[in-house]
Amino acid sequence: MTTPSLTPQKKTAAWLVFVAFTMLGMSFAAVPFYDWFCRVTGFGGTTSVASAAPDQILDQTVLIRFDASTAADMPWEFTPQQLTMTVRLGENGLAFYEAYNPTDRAVAGTASYNVAPDQAGGYFAKIECFCFTEQVLQPGERVVMPVSFFVDPAILDDAEAAGIPEITLSYTFHQTPLPEQQASLTADPAAPAVTADY
Repeated sequence: MTTPSLTPQKKTAAWLVFVAFTMLGMSFAAVPFYDWFCRVTGFGGTTSVASAAPDQILDQTVLIRFDASTAADMPWEFTPQQLTMTVRLGENGLAFYEAYNPTDRAVAGTASYNVAPDQAGGYFAKIECFCFTEQVLQPGERVVMPVSFFVDPAILDDAEAAGIPEITLSYTFHQTPLPEQQASLTADPAAPAVTADY
């Protein structure tokens, strides 16, 4: 007994279904792949993450500028506590940003970030940063949030990035839905403002 062969129409249909599923799978993989690519290469000013500053600290310095903004739907006030800082290549720098919730409700936020110029992105590494986790501020709460960073001395080996005299670190806070445990709490409008250092 012979197995009937597929007609040309059925072969075409099977091929199109295969292509559709392949494209769907690639679309889900595109976001994590792009995120990985940006972190590895610094593409688009994406910074890298490190567990510690390098052992080598050079005499060459770079000026770091700090910028802060909020998305249109974010009611917080958000500012850097210093506008500039000069660091040596490989030196661990510590900067601080301040956020304040002037509303009568708890507000959650997540920070997006990048550095400019883009060529410096792969050499600007964060050790600790408030941008790694969601932040929740209660009504009237003000917090000071640190970011620990360094500029990798390997920047000098990159012909396009070696001569960069200054790098701008920019953050934008976006409002996000409150975590379930926070959303279920009722804020007390009479509660005093809280100051916390993280």
